[in-house]
Amino acid sequence: MTEFNGIVAPIAEALSKRGYATLTPVQQAMLDPELEGKDALVSAQTGSGKTVAFGLAIAPTLLAGENRFGRAGAPLALAIAPTRELAMQVMRELEWLYEKTGAVIASCVGGMDVRNERRALERGAHIVVGTPGRLRDHITRRALDLSGLRAVVLDEADEMLDLGFREDLEFILDAAPDDRRTLMFSATVPRSIADLAKSYQRNAKRIETVSEKKQHVDIEYRALTVANPDRENAIINVLRFYEARNAIVFCSTRAAVNHLTARLHNRGFSVVALSGELSQNERTHALQAMRDGRARVCIATDVAARGIDLPGLELVIHADLPTNSDTLLHRSGRTGRAGNKGVSALIVPMSARRKAERLLSGANVQPSWALPPSADDVLARDDERLLADPALSEKINEDEAPFIATLLATHGAEQVAAAFLRLQRGNRSAPEDLIPVSLDAGAKRREPDYANPSSPATKPRSDFGASTWFSLSVGRRQSAEPRWLIPMLCRNGNITKAVIGAIKMQPEETFVEIAESGVDGFVEAIGPNKTLERGIIVKRLDGTPDFSAPPKERPVRDAKPFAEKKPYEGKKSYDDAKPQGDRKPWAEKRAAAPARGATDDLAQADAEVWGAAPAKPARDDWSNDKPAFKKKPKSASNAYDKPAKPDWAGKPKGDKPAYAAKGDKPAYAGKPKGKFDDRGPASGPKKKSFKPKG
Repeated sequence: MTEFNGIVAPIAEALSKRGYATLTPVQQAMLDPELEGKDALVSAQTGSGKTVAFGLAIAPTLLAGENRFGRAGAPLALAIAPTRELAMQVMRELEWLYEKTGAVIASCVGGMDVRNERRALERGAHIVVGTPGRLRDHITRRALDLSGLRAVVLDEADEMLDLGFREDLEFILDAAPDDRRTLMFSATVPRSIADLAKSYQRNAKRIETVSEKKQHVDIEYRALTVANPDRENAIINVLRFYEARNAIVFCSTRAAVNHLTARLHNRGFSVVALSGELSQNERTHALQAMRDGRARVCIATDVAARGIDLPGLELVIHADLPTNSDTLLHRSGRTGRAGNKGVSALIVPMSARRKAERLLSGANVQPSWALPPSADDVLARDDERLLADPALSEKINEDEAPFIATLLATHGAEQVAAAFLRLQRGNRSAPEDLIPVSLDAGAKRREPDYANPSSPATKPRSDFGASTWFSLSVGRRQSAEPRWLIPMLCRNGNITKAVIGAIKMQPEETFVEIAESGVDGFVEAIGPNKTLERGIIVKRLDGTPDFSAPPKERPVRDAKPFAEKKPYEGKKSYDDAKPQGDRKPWAEKRAAAPARGATDDLAQADAEVWGAAPAKPARDDWSNDKPAFKKKPKSASNAYDKPAKPDWAGKPKGDKPAYAAKGDKPAYAGKPKGKFDDRGPASGPKKKSFKPKG
């Protein structure tokens, strides 16, 4: 055990049993004699063995020169992790590392039965591993005694601050003894981590491993440009192309996780989900299914981006781009661990190209930009794997030979091979047909000046070759832009961007140059109507259009003069009106009438002008029509013709018998007893008299 000098013997024995031949840089740095008994702020890349590193660092402090722990009581060390999965993983790592020392390790994490945790703390533990919220709850309820604490470890401290655990961390650190050791492990050290270290550490030693400067050297980053509607289809093709033993697909929300999980499950993938809405039992089963091979794809939110160790993870897919560069590195860090190779594939929609470039630049990562695997690429890769299948090179057993001969004699070699091929392909999900896009779609580049035909960016390429010009019935006035015109031409015309040459925009139309190699396919794809999306009409031109000519203006129709309009035939003219005879016009009659005065004068004047009105028959006086109204005499009761009501006299009071007092009332004799002698009075059951027992 010469490689493990300076390590306590039982722990060195556990490392050898685990298969450790050498230590990682961060683990070796934690064995520095100058660090013994001091605080430390350590930053190292994800997957560098930080859990074993802090286990080695605190061992001398906890054992105090001994090889085994004594009887468990109040905890000596406290390890804090941001998530339940990471806390349980840290606990498993410490269990095998401290197996020979007799350490008792307890967990306190959210989602587990708090009563079991409380009983475990009452029995005693040397090391407690937990999440900030549950640890604070136990301290508040006086179930967790920190008086004997010698060391506190904050694993993934930056993640705990990002998740909003700063208040809980400060509460726990304030409750711990002042003479403790405080070790902070973090993938990055932002300003918030530096401030926390300054507040709760004393003369902390800063440790930065060399491997941190070379981020994820064992990970191949690939940025795959896709059309916006093809994001999920590209994920399916990537999973089919690599056929990884284990893969993680990261989504930004729980709803996206549920949707993608259902989609992949329907396509025949063995998939599990991992998000914050699941219970601890469900999350544990999901990770275990990934470890033992029952599931091959895990759809997760960023809750699984930190510290989750899945052995042999080969592929990480970013279905949704992360929010920052640190999250990109932590997601990708699930693969390429412990010297293994891995692939981190970013699904980049054309509209998010700039954002992906900023994230990759901030993470100091140089990816290879490419298109996602097409359906043909996936099928070709399947054939390669089939040819390399070890089953085809194994020797034929004696038990198999007779039946093989029977198969060949019955069906023939070609038919047997065809059945084998169909069987292999039938067990796999069919790949998706993706929309063709340009590799540099959305990339940062100089935009052509389509308003200036002499601009170098709009000049036809000299090496483009023979081509044909087409006119589109859309221009600048209709908000036409190349960023949506080019994909539309590729989709509807069954062409790629490689056959599209210059694009010249006019106010009312757009001229597009297409190479001769793609003209026939383009014309056939758009059909006889020559129509694209949005009702855009395509017209094939003879020769090159004249770009120097002024743009066509919309024709203006000359309005017809008013005199040329024909009168409405359904309406008669005023000239066709019937003659009025000798009647004077109304204006003359009105002028001849005298000024209006009293009613009688006006009537007389009108009679002179218009003619006398026919006389009405004389009418008798109004009094002759109806008899005069006479009021009826009122009676004493103010009612017409009603006799007056007599005054209320009431009964004579003297005739009423005096009220009989209760004392004069005869005693209640009760009902006569008949068949039911034990029945009480009518008012209710008869109460039994109280008889004391005994």
